[in-house]
This record gives sequence, C-alpha cells and structure tokens, in this order.
Amino acid sequence: MEKRRTDLTRYKLFSTLLAWVVGTWAQLLQASLNHNFIYSSYLIVSCGFVVFLAINRVAKKPPFAHVNLQTWLHVCLFIAIGCAAFGLTGLRAVAYASHHLQEAYEGQDIEVVGVVSAMPQVNDMGTRFQLNVEHAKLLTNFEKIQSKQVITLPSKISLSWYGGVFGKTETAGDMVALQRKPMPLLPGERWQMTVRLKSPHGNLNPGGFDFELWLWEQGIQATGYVRTSVNDSAPMRLEQTWYHPVEQLRYQVRDAIFTRMASSDSFKHSSEAGIVAALVTGDQQSIDRADWDIFRATGVAHLMSISGLHITMFAWGAVMVVGALYRRSAQLCLAYPATNAALLGGLMLAAAYAVFSGWGVPSQRTILMLATVTVLRLLSKRWPWPTVWMLACAVVVTADPWALLQAGFWLSFVAVGVLFATELSAGNSRLSGREQSDAIPLVKPSLFTIFKTKLWMSGREQFIITLVLAPLTLLLFGQVSVVGLLANGLAIPWVTLVVTPLAMLGALFSPFWDLAGLTVHGLSRFLALLAALPFATFSVAVPHLLLSAAAVLGGLILVLPWPWRLRLLGIPLLLPVILWQAPRPVDGQFELIVADIGQGNATILRTANHTLVYDAGPRYSIDSDAGHRVLVPLLRSTNEKVDVVMLSHRDIDHSGGIKSVLDMHPNANFISSIESTHELQSLSPVQRCLAGQAWQWDGVDFVVLHPSASDYDSPQKSNAMSCVLRISTPQASVLLAGDIELAQESKLVAEQKTLNSNVLLAPHHGSKTSSSPAFLDAVKPQLAVVQAGYRNRFGHPAASVVKRYNERHIILIDTAHCGALQWSSSTPRETRCQRDIAKRYWHHQVP
Repeated sequence: MEKRRTDLTRYKLFSTLLAWVVGTWAQLLQASLNHNFIYSSYLIVSCGFVVFLAINRVAKKPPFAHVNLQTWLHVCLFIAIGCAAFGLTGLRAVAYASHHLQEAYEGQDIEVVGVVSAMPQVNDMGTRFQLNVEHAKLLTNFEKIQSKQVITLPSKISLSWYGGVFGKTETAGDMVALQRKPMPLLPGERWQMTVRLKSPHGNLNPGGFDFELWLWEQGIQATGYVRTSVNDSAPMRLEQTWYHPVEQLRYQVRDAIFTRMASSDSFKHSSEAGIVAALVTGDQQSIDRADWDIFRATGVAHLMSISGLHITMFAWGAVMVVGALYRRSAQLCLAYPATNAALLGGLMLAAAYAVFSGWGVPSQRTILMLATVTVLRLLSKRWPWPTVWMLACAVVVTADPWALLQAGFWLSFVAVGVLFATELSAGNSRLSGREQSDAIPLVKPSLFTIFKTKLWMSGREQFIITLVLAPLTLLLFGQVSVVGLLANGLAIPWVTLVVTPLAMLGALFSPFWDLAGLTVHGLSRFLALLAALPFATFSVAVPHLLLSAAAVLGGLILVLPWPWRLRLLGIPLLLPVILWQAPRPVDGQFELIVADIGQGNATILRTANHTLVYDAGPRYSIDSDAGHRVLVPLLRSTNEKVDVVMLSHRDIDHSGGIKSVLDMHPNANFISSIESTHELQSLSPVQRCLAGQAWQWDGVDFVVLHPSASDYDSPQKSNAMSCVLRISTPQASVLLAGDIELAQESKLVAEQKTLNSNVLLAPHHGSKTSSSPAFLDAVKPQLAVVQAGYRNRFGHPAASVVKRYNERHIILIDTAHCGALQWSSSTPRETRCQRDIAKRYWHHQVP
C-alpha cells in the first residue's frame, strides 16, 4: 500500500510538471497576444480548479458517480497547472511587447546615449553591436532649425555601423569624406550617436530560421544603423564604464587569442584562431562559414561552441577538483559533507564558466538542468528518472518559455531522456555490483580493463544518441550526418579532454593557445576528409511532425535492452521518415515559391519531376548570402534536386547567393547573361540565355523572351541584360522579368511576344524605372509580386508604380508583408503567405 501511494505521488508530480510544459507550449502557438485581462482570467480559472480540487479531496467524493476520485483530482490538477502556465506566459509576453519601438520613430533620426553591452562583431560590411539605451532624443528639422524631443526607446537595440566605400567631395578646395568609417568599439563604453531604427524584421520562409523569434528571445526590440554622413553629428565616445565587466574580459581574451595566433607562422592563414576563440569565449561568429559547413556535415557542430556538453564536462571536472581539495580539511568535512560541498562548488564554477562564455541560451539551459539535479541530490531525493527529466524541463521552460521553439532544446532534452531510459538497467546493475564489492573483496581491475569498459560505454551511448536523434535531426534540419558516429567518436573526447582544456589554459599562459591551435588543425583536417565523402550526409524532405515523433520512438525501441523480437518493432516506425517524399505538382502543373530574401530576387519553380531556381538573392556579408541562409535550407526542406539555375544578370542582389546554390547542386545547368569574363564563369559552365530558347518539363512550357542575340553585341547596362522567363500551362502562366526597365519592356511589347500571365514578378523590385503602363496592359497579370526589403533604402516599390498596379486592379504583394509567397498553377487565384501560415505574436506586423 505504501509503495502504491508513493508511485501515485510520483505520477501526480510528473503529470503536474507535464501540465506546466503543455500550458506554456499552448501559449506559444498563439498568432497574436490577448489582453492582460484574458491571461489574468486563466489564472483565476486555475485558482478555481485548485479550490474545486481541494473541496473534492476533503469530501472524498468526485462530482460524478462513475468517475474515480483520484482520476478526477489528477484531471483538475492538470487543467489548473496548464491554465496557470498559459496565463503567466501570456502576461510575460504582453509585458515584454509593451516596450516595442513605436511606429512613428521608425526611419527617423534619433540621438541616443547608451552603453555597448556585448562584444562587437566586425566583418567586411562593418561592425554590428548591441547598445543598452540610456537616453534618446528625436531629431526634427523645421525651417532649417533642429529641435530635440526626449522619447522612450526599447532598452536594448542592435545596431550596424556600416563600412564599405567612403567617397570624397571637394568643398572650398578641400577633399571632405562623405561618410565616416567605423570606429573601434569596446564593451562597457558609453557612446552618443545618431541612429535610424526599425522594428525587428527578418526573412520568413518555410523551413527557415526565425530571426524575429531569436531577437525576441535575446530581448532586442529594435534594429538599425548608425548615421555617419558628414551632415550628421559625429558619433562620440563619452567614457569607459564598469558596466558589463564579463563582456569586457571576453573581448580582451578574444582579442588576445587572435593577436597571439596571428603572430604564429602556423596560423596566419588558417581559421584555427576563430575556433579556439569560440571554445574559450563562446563567440560563434569567430568561426568561418566554411568550417561551420564541415562541422554540420560531420555532425560535430555542437562541439564547436560552448554547448551543454562542454559545461557538463566542466562541472564534472570541477566537482572532482573541489571535492579533492575540500577533503584535505577535516574541519570542513565535519562542518559540511564533502560530497555536497563538491556538488555546490562544481555548480558554481560551471555557472561562472557559462557566464564567461556569453551566457547563451544553451548554457542557461544546462546550468538550470544541473542546478535542478544538484538540489535533488542535496535534498536526498531519489525520484524516478522521468520525473527528474520533466522537472529539469519545467524549470528551463519557466525561465525561458520560448526555448520550447529552439532546436537545441529538443535535441538536448531528448538525448538526456534517451540516455536515462537506456542506461536505467545498466545503472541498477552497476549499483548492485558496487554494493557487493563492499561486502566481498574483489580483484582490482587493471587500467586497461577500466579504459576498455569506459570506451565501450562511451561508444554505446554515442551510438544510441546518433540513432535515436537521427529522425529528430531530419525534422529540424532536413539532413543527418552519416559519418557523424565516427566523427563524434573521435571529436567528443578530443575536443572535450584535449582542445578545450588547452584553450582555457591559454588564458593563463598564452603559448597553450598555439598547442590548442595545432590540435584543432589536426581535427579539422580529419573532419574535412569525412565531409568530402560522397555519402557524408543523408537528406530527405522534412517529414511530418507525427512521423518524426514515431521515428524517435522507433529508434528508442531499437536500443532499449529488450529481446530482439521486440526491438525489431521499431523498424516499421523508422521507415516512413526514411522513405518520406514531399508532395509535388501533378503532370501539367507547376508551383512557384517567391522566397523572402530581403532586397533582391530569388524564386523556385517546381514541376512534377524538375526544379528551376531563378536568381539567388543578395550577398549579406563575406560569410553570408541568401543562397546559404534561405535557398539551400528551403530546397533541402523538400529534398529538391535542382535541374536549372538561371541567373537573370550580374547584379549582387540577384547573384549574391549563386555560389551557395551551385555548390549544393553541382549538376544543375547554369544559364545566365553574365559576361564571359565574369568571375561566376569559374563556378560552372555557363549557357547564355537567349530569346527563343524553350523546353518542356512534365507538360509545362518554359520560354526565354529576353535578351536577344543582338543585345550581346554591344555594351549594355546589367539590368538591360536580364533574362526574362515565361512559364506556362494551358490554364495558367508566370512571367519572371528580372530587372528590365522601360526600354526592354517597350521592346517586348513592340515585338508582340506572348506576355499575358497570371503572375508577374514585378520588374526591378517595383522601381519607378519599370512597370510601364504599356507593359502592364500587355501582361495583364492578376497578381504582381515585389521582392524588396522592409524599409529598403531605394523606396521599392515606388508610390507611382503602386498606383499603376492599383489602377488596373492588379493585386500587388510584397515579400516584406507576405514573407515567402507560394502559388500553384492548379489554383491560380489563391496565394499563400508565410507570414499568414506561420503567424506568431512575436512576428513583426508590418504596417
């Protein structure tokens, strides 16, 4: 009876913690926030259920005769806790959202005084940094008289101080710079500068990274740039403060690592310094994109930043060191148990390490999990592993509800849960063995036997994690590393026990950084060889959530210590994920995806068996472009094999991501109007796009309308050479016009080519130099799509162009409002906007 009561209590605790997580998750699914009153009412309902529960428990009688009392109490408790979690999470979200940037301040000149709160990130485009705002004044000009109005801004903003080309002009015989170059910034410095801000706005695509959620979780409620023209007040460094001392120390250590390793002949032209800096300070931006690609292909990306594994291993080592030192004092051991002191000391040192590494979200989760387990140990609580696991999950979700939407959260918690489940029997056996060894003297095992046992256990755990997490990884990223087991088998002990300790010791004695660099260099070469294997990764279309959950269960069944006849039942649960195929258009139909890539063009066309990519968007920085950040994940989410990549012309807002796309799909035909001397010619053999080129895929016709052969004979503006492509079926058609302008539009109309189309990709992003009345009358689109960035500096789409579309009753949609747009020839009057499909309350509602 006592055991049954204990089991019932543990079940009740588990269900209570689960209710808290479920209630929080339900609130995160809201498309928009409710009023505070609504969320407060959930708390009232929760209290009502608690009172009702207490009354039923005292009366020992459920309200319905056929309902078991304990079952009824569990249901009431579950609803009460779930409602409380929903209401509290909603109130937190409303409180945070109330400090948003007011629409009236967007795009205005604002003088701010604030403190640099994090390590600045410097790249070829300039400097990006975070500023904690202390004071702000809105600058207005009336009849050449400037006035300043005190305003309130969000407390934390993200700013860019752009570099690049800085021209000069002659004034009174002197050469004066048109724009000021970025100045060095240090954490803790107080600055005064003029900025222009906008609400957090990111690209929103199917299967893509949710940048606005990331900003929300980081507490950043406005982004913008520093005004540095000669007509603006020069940014001024006011003073160095004592604020953010940890960030100051991190910056100094990172700078020292790069300085030290740059002076070494071995590392002058390598990326080892960035990896060492990332392992010491948690600065993931220090790692080159090429290295990240290798780490992802080999499944070791989690090791190359301060992850939960690093902090856990650090805590384990700290517990051993603190315990050894503590036991040297008999007085301390008598005053407080050494085991408890070691646990507390290890936790505090691990927390200090996490703070120094930037206190990122994975670090916070790990510290909260370790703290939860430590508290249970100190209280001598021996709960079943599912309850401990769920308690740690609930604690993390309470601290950061939006962690539930992060891939790292699910990967880490599922991994821990799987290890708990699979190691339970082995753990009990080891415990029984230790109890026996206390009573009967046994022969001490050799070091080789201990090492072999540890190696076997480590390999087994890694195999279990790799197998069970593979379906979840496919769901989250669309690919899984086939060589990951081998790569992690070497990389985990090498990075954890060799590279990271050497990198950390370098903070005390800098030559250790050289040794760490050598160890990283050897590991990188090994991983590069694995990543180069043709079977290094396995990709499938992103499966349905329920299929992935079933596959995770199937992987768990395969590794549980059950008889093989039961384990084999996991295989049927794995097969649907492995064999999953994304739905495609039927023969004679096609789909159009207009990607949300900011200011630029990038579209994808899919027929029953073929895929075409038209343009690849802009380059954001030397290590970042629309192809890598948007198109490759988008294509991977449906496991596309691209047949043709058509680059309309050479401009960087169209060609910036082309290399990333071609690297991912090297067998694709490359069609473009770029010159024979252009650097992109080295990527792949280029076929000229010429008017009259035509082909058919699965009953869908493709025809190139521009440029003609004569256009290549004389120098032309790049826009004038845009490849114009028309895709059609007997029922519907699409016209992709690139950046053609008035002259090219007039030529197409004069040649009386077939232009009429259901959908028009607005020429030149809706610029006033395009979309002429005659061209629109010839095309007669029902829908026009403008690919342009939110509050872009060109003012696209131009007001006069918008008016022309409106006068002809053409529906005009821009990607800033819509996100990625999806359209199908089978339903030509329907469009789907990603900002509507995946709408959440943290997403920017574009005015």
